[in-house]
Amino acid sequence: MKLKTLFVTCLLLWSLMLLSLFIIFNHQLLDAMTVNGPRDSGKPREDKLLGGLLTEEFDEGSCLSRYQSSLYRKPSLYQPSHYLVSKLRSYEMLHKRCGPGTEAFKRAAEQLGHDPRSAGECRYIVWVAAYGLGNRILSLVSAFLYALLTERVLLVDQRTDITHLFCEPFPGTSWLLPLDSPLMGQLDSSRCYGTMVKTHAINSTIRTTPSYLSLYLMHDYEDHDKMFFCERDQNLIRQVSWLVFNSNMYSVPSLWMIPSFQTELIKLFPKKDTVFHHLGRYLLHPTNQVWGLITRFYNAYLSRADETLGVQVRVLTNPAGYLEHVMNQILECTKREKLLPEVAATNNTSTSPKLKAVLVTSLYPEYSEKLRNMYWESPSSTGEMVQVHQPSQEMYQQTDEKLHDQKAFAEMYLLSLTDKLVTSGLSTFGYVAQGLGGLKAWILYRPTNHSTPDPPCVKAVSMEPCFHRPPPLYGCQAETVNSSTRFVTRCEEWITGIKLVDSADVF
Repeated sequence: MKLKTLFVTCLLLWSLMLLSLFIIFNHQLLDAMTVNGPRDSGKPREDKLLGGLLTEEFDEGSCLSRYQSSLYRKPSLYQPSHYLVSKLRSYEMLHKRCGPGTEAFKRAAEQLGHDPRSAGECRYIVWVAAYGLGNRILSLVSAFLYALLTERVLLVDQRTDITHLFCEPFPGTSWLLPLDSPLMGQLDSSRCYGTMVKTHAINSTIRTTPSYLSLYLMHDYEDHDKMFFCERDQNLIRQVSWLVFNSNMYSVPSLWMIPSFQTELIKLFPKKDTVFHHLGRYLLHPTNQVWGLITRFYNAYLSRADETLGVQVRVLTNPAGYLEHVMNQILECTKREKLLPEVAATNNTSTSPKLKAVLVTSLYPEYSEKLRNMYWESPSSTGEMVQVHQPSQEMYQQTDEKLHDQKAFAEMYLLSLTDKLVTSGLSTFGYVAQGLGGLKAWILYRPTNHSTPDPPCVKAVSMEPCFHRPPPLYGCQAETVNSSTRFVTRCEEWITGIKLVDSADVF
């Protein structure tokens, strides 16, 4: 009898143990299913901290995109280095110690116009918005990389409001330069570094350095402005407490040619062409309003597709608008590269056709309408269903108009979520999309004489943006050119531009 009781007891215990394991397993399975992204219902949730790029210090509700982006984006093929992650955490501590509202910031602001040696331990670089949103994003990431390399605190000039576009990126502090900052009232062209070099108002032999300098790195900058990229000039600029960064370009490639930065950059980015990919995903988090635009469109039009293709159309010629030769170029590119199926005379009788969703972004509606009508009027040769969607049709660029800028950023972000991407050559809008998405886009060559180029497009050698107007390589950077050719090459669509690559490509 005792043996029978013991046996029953053991059996009950084993049954309870198995039941517990079954319940735990089902809870884990349910949790995994409820947090998956819209197109990945069978996969576990990816790392919301993006391989350590992000910190968990933020309240999730204040910026939904920060920790939800992994639900909508495929896992990145490029993991940030441990050194970059460590550097970002160190930077965040520096920003907390020196950012707006701190005693250190107050002391540094009070010393503007005085001896920079009395400004304390903190040094700053203030980013000023210029040109369109794509240009602004590229220059902002460039300024942040420079801040990381030189241990400066990045602040943004909020006179052109960016708070409706981006969440605060740094925990426990703000990156907004206060509107009452005395720096804004003191800016004038005489404090432009290039001008001061040209007039010999500043050089390495002058013992006193100004407390602030303005850097002019716009597309029309002159030779003296380009001295910023010289090692000797960097030694002098390091002593200045406040820098104002005026740029509309992605100047990162030329930072790699400054000898004192190279070793640090290689440690930060062992894979050279991931600079914008990592720093953009760290820095650029859409506000809740912009994130709503992104997720509503994605869930409605892209989430159910078996494959997505982004087509970004930017007409840089005059007149702009719809141009037939540009449309022909898009069709020829997507045909040659097998990005879209051709149309057929008869229906393919597939019982379960795959769905391909095409996201078109353009100021004009005709490009998407032409594609949509083409696949409505005729079946595809592969039997695939092709659906074409365009979020907005603004007709002309309206920089600094709040909703227009929000739509523009939302569309850049949506393009970055696609599987494959076609972009217009020289377009900063396209550069941002491919960089955030970790994509190597097919770049449409710029048409000449209103005709379709042959070939119509080229596959990008890297996902990095192009620096359209770098300093001449025969200048102060000539001695570093030979050692830099393993990670810098000419841009595919702009022979005078340079970009980062992760190969042995040469000029």
